[in-house]
Amino acid sequence: MITDNSNIELSLTGRIRAYAKLMKPRLTFLVMFSSTVGFMLATTHRINIIDFILFNLAGFLVTTSSNAINQIIEVDIDKLMKRTAKRPLPLGAISQQEAKLFAFFSGAFGILLMYTCFNLNASLLCLLSLVLYAFVYTPLKTRHPIAVFVGAIPGALPPMIGWVAVNNKFGWEPGILFAIQFVWQFPHFWAIAWVLDDDYKKAGIRLLPGSGKDIKTAFQIMIYTLLLIPLGCVPNMIGMAGKTSMIIAIVCGTLFLAQTFYLMKECSNKAARQIMFGSFLYLPIVQIAFVLDKL
Repeated sequence: MITDNSNIELSLTGRIRAYAKLMKPRLTFLVMFSSTVGFMLATTHRINIIDFILFNLAGFLVTTSSNAINQIIEVDIDKLMKRTAKRPLPLGAISQQEAKLFAFFSGAFGILLMYTCFNLNASLLCLLSLVLYAFVYTPLKTRHPIAVFVGAIPGALPPMIGWVAVNNKFGWEPGILFAIQFVWQFPHFWAIAWVLDDDYKKAGIRLLPGSGKDIKTAFQIMIYTLLLIPLGCVPNMIGMAGKTSMIIAIVCGTLFLAQTFYLMKECSNKAARQIMFGSFLYLPIVQIAFVLDKL
């Protein structure tokens, strides 16, 4: 009996782990983090903990739905790449039918929750993000490098969704939060695509600009990173954040930019990997600075 119970428990644990992988927890956490930044920046009074939990639950459900649809569409592609071959759908740990049901109910409930607990505009932004990421960006990845531009739109919507959920209106504040995260994604995605280029080629994924791994691509990465420095000053200029966060944004942007010069000089995977890790540091540090500067 002990052995049988252990096997059942292991089987259940395995399925839980499979569904956790289907949700892409690291990507989901990053999306929720940036949406929470917008939510906190928009809140002018003490944050209602119930609203905070409901907002994050809605965002979590929509994001996991997007990630599941992405893996459903790319199941055959994922089998070809070392990085993705052990995802639950290629391994058969979860059937495609199960994944489709999970994606539908998760996405539908998340958007409905955002609408009923917050407002129509926030729920429509959630729907737009899901559609662009899952049904436009995902199939474009194997067709044209413009997929990076398309994917940057849903990738930049989370802080705007957080702002709109609180205020139910658009304006300069959510616009600049969107702009910073939109521009940040180009060096971020291109650095990842540079490092994983060989693996991506096995699946026919095209994310680097037409020139590929060379000085032209490195130069484009530098230009987008350079744009982050003036963009990081705008929150202070419009009164959304103070001078301290502006200084932090300038310093982080300058250090981030310095990494792109090294890539332009070396055009190597090592230099691209440094930019990739630098991008993971830049965005949360700057966004946390905006929030703390507001408190």
